[in-house]
Amino acid sequence: MTPQDLEQLIHTVLTEAVAAGEVNLTDDQIPADIVVERPRNREHGDWATNIAMRLAKAAGMNPRELAVNIAFRLAEKEGIEKVDVAGPGFINITLDAATAGELARTILTAKESYGTNQSQTGKHVNLEFVSANPTGPIHLGGARWAAVGDTLARLLEASGAKVTREYYFNDHGAQIDRFARSLVARAKGEEAPEDGYGGQYIEDIANQVMADAQEAGEPNPVTLPEAEATEAFRARGVELMFAEIKKKLAEFHVEFDVYFHEDHLHTTGAVAEAIEKLRDRGVIYEAEGATWLRSTDFGDDKDRVIIKSDGDAAYFAGDIAYYLNKRERGADQVVIMLGADHHGYIGRMYAMCAAFGDKPGDNLELLIGQLVNLLSNGEPLRMSKRAGTIVTLDDLVEAVGVDAARYALVRSSIDQAIDIDLDLLASHSNDNPVYYVQYAHARTCNVSRNAAEHGVSMDAGFAPEALDHAADAQLLGALAQFPAMVAQAAELREPHRVARYLESLAASYHTWYGQCRVTPRADELVETGHVARLWLNEAVKQVLANGLALLGVSAPERL
Repeated sequence: MTPQDLEQLIHTVLTEAVAAGEVNLTDDQIPADIVVERPRNREHGDWATNIAMRLAKAAGMNPRELAVNIAFRLAEKEGIEKVDVAGPGFINITLDAATAGELARTILTAKESYGTNQSQTGKHVNLEFVSANPTGPIHLGGARWAAVGDTLARLLEASGAKVTREYYFNDHGAQIDRFARSLVARAKGEEAPEDGYGGQYIEDIANQVMADAQEAGEPNPVTLPEAEATEAFRARGVELMFAEIKKKLAEFHVEFDVYFHEDHLHTTGAVAEAIEKLRDRGVIYEAEGATWLRSTDFGDDKDRVIIKSDGDAAYFAGDIAYYLNKRERGADQVVIMLGADHHGYIGRMYAMCAAFGDKPGDNLELLIGQLVNLLSNGEPLRMSKRAGTIVTLDDLVEAVGVDAARYALVRSSIDQAIDIDLDLLASHSNDNPVYYVQYAHARTCNVSRNAAEHGVSMDAGFAPEALDHAADAQLLGALAQFPAMVAQAAELREPHRVARYLESLAASYHTWYGQCRVTPRADELVETGHVARLWLNEAVKQVLANGLALLGVSAPERL
């Protein structure tokens, strides 16, 4: 029995009590979101619910009195071994071994779909993440968003949402000009401009631009007049940098559905169209020769310039047009992941959303992530050999590999700055969280191989009632929480919950492994308990694999 099955059973019991006139509630007062949770103290049972305390006031009953009524009816249902009422009205429920053990069959029947749910069904989420400027390699902050954003997309899809993964390509503005001038300078053997970009990658791209021109039979762009040279290096240099970014993201197991070019908003008239829509809503005004959004009407701390007095569009104008573009492409929810230096954007972006008549926090949601620091030998790493000034995604992957890098970047809440210890992540020890979880999966595979060698086969049939050890119950309880965790992680935008769950499940499995046997001892015959625990082992293997897949991390069969 899954938690969802138990929640439905409690709903049925309440409906029966209302129909019998024992509880004074209407059908629509019985909530659809009845919640059962694992009690902290396992001696209190397998599951607990506070539903009696939630409904007591509406029912005009003492919470404990209502709890006793629910408990009495629950205890009569098939699969329930015992129901107790504790404290002011908590209901503690113990399943019989056979009912609890059936979860293993449920998991192995569902396979990769175990954990999926429908909590986000009907929603179209446009999820924008990474969006690093095409002026250099992806830095650690972008690497964190790559791992977190991709995992969040997987969680939302597992919860029924349609997700568009989107990369905003910032190819319009001053940073591209500085990038182009930096390439020209390096091509001439000069130092980068004071406001330009350094690092080996600039020289590599400059050399590639010249090599491409030579291969195409074109003049060396560095010999062209200044404006033409700058444009040649800008156009080809941005292409090369962006191709490199896409390549590194793909190697990091991150793919996007849409690569949207900022320049497109300005060349197609989308900015002007968005401003006119806001003008039609009466939230645009002219002052001091500029065009302004009346954003203070929607909670911002000041009104915002959209078109500057010189006639150029402010950067915010592109944000406005881009949001509208996403909504017009069908997104119900626009979720944008931003770095720690973007707190100042929140007020104006939510005001813009409201100015369009949308709901901030619903139609538009901004997630702010904190910084990442790399440590080696206890000391922070502050410089990349290739980028020159920053530590990059490449540096991290080169040090520990894709699996460890993704896991480490997702494992903590985005609200927290994180220190990543490269020495720990590269180690094969239980102190390394990714190794700890992957080792649990590898151990399940080893148990499967040993079982086959000892003649223990799932084909012998499944007797769930044989899973009667306390460690069996603990492990089954951990497995049962996976679907709810997936739904909650998607709803709260907290992918780190997946990693923390997997570590808890791995701990339960390692404990179970030390207390329960799948293979018989030398002088024993294969019994139903051995076979049942092989089923349970396979269920753990499946859930570990499903969870690691959500993180974009491999589930190795051997370590």
